[in-house]
Amino acid sequence: MTRSEGTDGVRDVQSRTSHQQAAGHDPVRVDIEARLSAELAAVVIGARRRALRDGDRQIDTAHLLHTLLESDPEVREAFESGPQVARLLGYLVQRSIGYGLRWQSSVEDSGAIPVVTEDGWSPVAAGALEVACERALRRGDERAGAVDLLAAIVAEPESRAVEVLGRAGVDVPVLLARIDAATGRGIEA
Repeated sequence: MTRSEGTDGVRDVQSRTSHQQAAGHDPVRVDIEARLSAELAAVVIGARRRALRDGDRQIDTAHLLHTLLESDPEVREAFESGPQVARLLGYLVQRSIGYGLRWQSSVEDSGAIPVVTEDGWSPVAAGALEVACERALRRGDERAGAVDLLAAIVAEPESRAVEVLGRAGVDVPVLLARIDAATGRGIEA
């Protein structure tokens, strides 16, 4: 044991904030996560668990999409039908086998932003979180919700989530239009 134990027998523990800074965590990302609704914060936690369980280097948009679909009824309502959601979930479950294995050794990157982030997020997923927060602010909400994140993910053509949506037969432009109509706002509004 390299750490000393205190008089109560409990090892010294660094604060979460100093640990994040020491590990290279971007304080801006931590701030973004603080601007998420409780439901979306739970999605982020679920996506982290999924990435860890799958052995992936970073949380990407497919992790987020999978957790959004499993946890949020409003997200599921954005799709055409229950069978479409079931087919989509089937593709997402297969991510740890088959085509998903090629993702484990790479970083999801749109080419428009740096390839490597040190905070556990793929650049595309981190950008989607930022766009979701901006979308909520334009609507007058302080916190981004699940549908905000879904819209941000769907609007990124280079995301892994969009690749999965396409494989599942989802018409991505139609899905984005349906989300925008339901929320009364577009990404660029």
